[in-house]
Amino acid sequence: MVRLAANGGTSREIVAQLFLSPRTVEHHLYRAFPKPGVRFRRKLTRLDLDQAY
Repeated sequence: MVRLAANGGTSREIVAQLFLSPRTVEHHLYRAFPKPGVRFRRKLTRLDLDQAY
């Protein structure tokens, strides 16, 4: 899910791909942001997710 967001995927696009509710997507992204030190979704695009996770 974080990778989809980091690649520029909107919540609606992620929902469609993973068959989840928008609220579930937002919850998981919100919980994942502190792990690599991200506060905003747009900063996910700057991460090297292979090293962050």
